[in-house]
Amino acid sequence: MGVPTDRRYLASHEWHKLEGEICTMGISQFAADELTDVTYVSLPEPGKEVTAGQPLGEVESVKATSDLNSGVSGVVTEINEKLNEAPELVNNDPFGEGWMIRVKITDRSQLDGLLDASAYEAQLGG
Repeated sequence: MGVPTDRRYLASHEWHKLEGEICTMGISQFAADELTDVTYVSLPEPGKEVTAGQPLGEVESVKATSDLNSGVSGVVTEINEKLNEAPELVNNDPFGEGWMIRVKITDRSQLDGLLDASAYEAQLGG
């Protein structure tokens, strides 16, 4: 399982990719595989604030419902509307088309507290 090195991770399997002041988030391949078939993703509306260390939504699958946590604080700028009609994108391409939310971050240094790819892989036992 390849873990992209261009992003940071939470121990709870959410990835965060910073581009300028915008942080795109989703869940890792490991999390998508563990959940099996994702059936629904609940996300906050653009304009809502999210807080580092707090849930920002939920991912539902045939197996379980899991919180989607944020590693950064900021304001939601965009959600992946494609997931409303095709939640399976999370399973098929979690690091690409299956992204979930974009946030304009308020404190870039929060990313420093997240796991890099090698630390995340080590946590997975890889």
